[in-house]
Amino acid sequence: MTARFPLATSSWDEAERAALQRVIDSDRFSMGDEVAAFEREFANWVGSRHAVMVNSGSSANLLMVAALRYTRNADLRLMPGDEVIVPAVSWSTTFYPLHQYGLRMKFVDIDIQTLNYDLEALAAAVSERTRAIMAVNLLGNPNDFSRIRQIIGDRPITLIEDNCESMGATLDGRQAGTFGVMGSFSSFFSHHISTMEGGLIVTDDEELYHILLALRAHGWTRNLPKLNRLTGEKSDDPFEGSFRFVLPGYNLRPLEMSGALGREQLKKLPGLIEGRRANGTRFAQAMSNHPVFRVQRETGNSSWFGFALILRPDTGLSRPQVLARFDQLGFDTRPIVSGNFTKNPVLQMMDHSLHGQMVNADDIDRNGFFIGNHHYDFTEAIETVAAFRV
Repeated sequence: MTARFPLATSSWDEAERAALQRVIDSDRFSMGDEVAAFEREFANWVGSRHAVMVNSGSSANLLMVAALRYTRNADLRLMPGDEVIVPAVSWSTTFYPLHQYGLRMKFVDIDIQTLNYDLEALAAAVSERTRAIMAVNLLGNPNDFSRIRQIIGDRPITLIEDNCESMGATLDGRQAGTFGVMGSFSSFFSHHISTMEGGLIVTDDEELYHILLALRAHGWTRNLPKLNRLTGEKSDDPFEGSFRFVLPGYNLRPLEMSGALGREQLKKLPGLIEGRRANGTRFAQAMSNHPVFRVQRETGNSSWFGFALILRPDTGLSRPQVLARFDQLGFDTRPIVSGNFTKNPVLQMMDHSLHGQMVNADDIDRNGFFIGNHHYDFTEAIETVAAFRV
């Protein structure tokens, strides 16, 4: 049965269908000119020098971590055993690349209001071993990067961003995803724009950009510019230059169709974000001091991926009871990202530590869930939630 208030809906129309037909007519389906054009246009939109498109936001996180392993910049390089601080609440593929590159994760609790880092806990968690902080902008909400920068100070700690849920969010006039040395984005169906599957990494660092280009496609030099920061000067001989392998890379290339879709979706993105923010304003006003639910507090300008709802402790209701009633009301629901990720059995396979108790992550793990938000008027759903009582 189709939900009355779904988690995700399409923003495609004839423009996207025409883009797909354009690629079909070109008879070029693997990564090509459409992907390259989308990368240029996205970098310009977000305010970064470079953007690299990949086949998913998860792959974007993988390439970010891999690039920090292979950079020659000692101030940025991550080596096996280095400590990386991560929040207790995020998607699984925020964490997996760190494990896969032999890094030691230190989990820190979240702030129950913003659902991003508990900044006091983050400050206390930083140690002499800390070499990186992964900032995750949760459900459209930017972290307080001014405070994070203060915490880092002049220590050799690299900041990277998982911004897969927060495309279009801003803080102090700057796009989320651009505060770290690299930032990842997702363009999966349920996200702010949809290229079917897809993701991007943005960076201002030219060497990292060239490393990302090589890692994305087999670790070869084929996609590098002639003069580059990875190999110096590439051979003019296409036979030699196309099959020279310099990094242990992957095949994470996007389809040409995804690039063409991204170009059309990017044209709509300001309007899509505007619609989500209008709903976010209505939601925050309607849910202020709600007797049953606590809600996420906005930092900067959220792009409102969805609306988090956390049961107050004195309601007498359990989450299964509430979810059953929401299902009757016609809502799709899901956990707040992963809940407390540190409770998952997979963590036993990873080198990690916990900085203190994950009190707030446990709270949302037991009592939290979220509903969708969309680019169109969602007032009926907001009013339905606001009217919810014990």
